[in-house]
Amino acid sequence: MRVDIWSDIVCPWCYIGKRRFEQALTRFEHSVPVIVLHHSFQLNAGAARDQTSDRREMLMRKYRLTARQVEAMDERMTETAAAEGLDYHLEGTVTGNTAAAHQLVHLAHHHGLQDTMLERLYRAYFVEQRSIFDPASLIGLAGETGLDSTEAAAALRDERYAAALERDLDAARQLRITGVPFFVIDGRLSVSGAQPPDVFLDMLNRAAGEPIDA
Repeated sequence: MRVDIWSDIVCPWCYIGKRRFEQALTRFEHSVPVIVLHHSFQLNAGAARDQTSDRREMLMRKYRLTARQVEAMDERMTETAAAEGLDYHLEGTVTGNTAAAHQLVHLAHHHGLQDTMLERLYRAYFVEQRSIFDPASLIGLAGETGLDSTEAAAALRDERYAAALERDLDAARQLRITGVPFFVIDGRLSVSGAQPPDVFLDMLNRAAGEPIDA
């Protein structure tokens, strides 16, 4: 069984959705093997590659919210993440174009480290407040993941995985994905959002041909 997941690294719900899906996988008792493939999505593909902006100010502009409303939203998000074992630190974070970070995930996939790289980027951004936009920071994170730092630097410099990134974005457009995380299970079932583990488990069981408990 194949599970395709579209996500963006700056999306707080994507990290939570990843955890909830992983919880469902631990409870999936069917003998069929499950292959998980992560795909790139960009919430702000038009952002300049060499600039970042204050994340809370961006949310205030985008959704026409007050500073207090954004703070309250972050507080709720932090509580939701904590319930999944994730220690979010959102105050003072910046946002920007995630193309380079996504290309490292593609490089990691080539070496069998896709999930490990994605996990490292999520933790760096949401927990450790490390940059996932600065090339030097990204190369360092790639090295911590087990990738060769020299190869990671060359891949970013040469835009080696730009075409792979664009293929993911094209596929998202064909599927009419407008929000992430977005899950496609076995090419037949799809769901958007960081659903509860029970929802993911039901979908896995359906895809495996097992009945869903009432």
